[in-house]
Amino acid sequence: MLPFDGVREGVRMGPLANLRVIELGGLGPAPFSAMMLADMGADVVCVERKSDTPLDFLSDTDGFMARGRRRIVLDLKDTKDQAHLRALLHHADVLMEGFRPGVMERLGFGPDVCLATNPRLIYARMTGWGQDGPMARQPGHDINYLALSGTLDMIGDAQRPVIPLNLLGDFGGGGMYLAFGIVCALLERTRSGKGQVIDAAIVDGVASLSIFIHGLMAAGQWQAPRGGNILDGGAPFYALYETSDHRHMAVGAIESKFFASLLAKLNLSEISLSDQWERAGWPDMRRRFQSIFAKRTRDEWQKVFEGSEACVSPVLTLEEAKNDPQNIARKLFATVGAHLEAAPAPRFSRSVPEIKETSDDTIEAVLERWAHASDP
Repeated sequence: MLPFDGVREGVRMGPLANLRVIELGGLGPAPFSAMMLADMGADVVCVERKSDTPLDFLSDTDGFMARGRRRIVLDLKDTKDQAHLRALLHHADVLMEGFRPGVMERLGFGPDVCLATNPRLIYARMTGWGQDGPMARQPGHDINYLALSGTLDMIGDAQRPVIPLNLLGDFGGGGMYLAFGIVCALLERTRSGKGQVIDAAIVDGVASLSIFIHGLMAAGQWQAPRGGNILDGGAPFYALYETSDHRHMAVGAIESKFFASLLAKLNLSEISLSDQWERAGWPDMRRRFQSIFAKRTRDEWQKVFEGSEACVSPVLTLEEAKNDPQNIARKLFATVGAHLEAAPAPRFSRSVPEIKETSDDTIEAVLERWAHASDP
């Protein structure tokens, strides 16, 4: 067990200590959500399927997202292993599954069955399209959910949309909303004494994440085509600029005082504060900014803007980010074995999250431990 030393004082026990979670092994967002719970102290048991076929790389059963779990192997089509899972359900607080709608029901572990076994159970379901609707049973990935939610069309330049990795859908709109739903349901259970079903869909979460842009559109402040608005790279004061060494600087000088600092650092006296919101002048302003940034390297520009209020940052690689002074001071990355990986987030003043190593377990050992555990 590797304590995350992001807080100087406090009990080394996460805020979700004693929470008992069954995770049915799956892809992307559900394992990420389970990792978040495990980081916060939950006792997460990942039930992996018996198979001679290697799992897809996206399942990440041995990767960083698998941290903090105790792994057991069950065949949910085998009557003996089904009995083992039912025994676990009696003691569990949460069951997490990421299968397509109907799969758990066919296995005999749908919500009705599981809640009849344990009425206090939080039954958390993670899908792309949701449990209902004409596309509910269709396959999909992050890019598909972004596309159909209307979000993908907003991201990119004038020529085409840009894929924002799988961070926005799988992990932002998916895994984080699933974890949020679980914590909400647990809080509600303290009042009602009852469990319930969580229907977390990536497309729902992505639409929710986009609500700020919907508000700008309704207010008439997001009317230009993609790549021509304030936050999509259209504004020259919120954009990326290539440096002389073909690296980039990120500029986010939206507020007037930050814009003034940007102009001062670029020695651009011919541009005034009143020019900032004149959209007709944005293309020329962008060209001026780019011509100036192209005269120095990224690291040289970093020194120019260091300590300023211009909201300008170097675009770092993942490896460079691990050595950045701010990230080191925050202990943003933790050493686990021979690797650095992202530390648990967020931070707490008393309950200190920790990174627990993944370990194999047996159904007998888990049942013994959970049978004697106190309620969270």
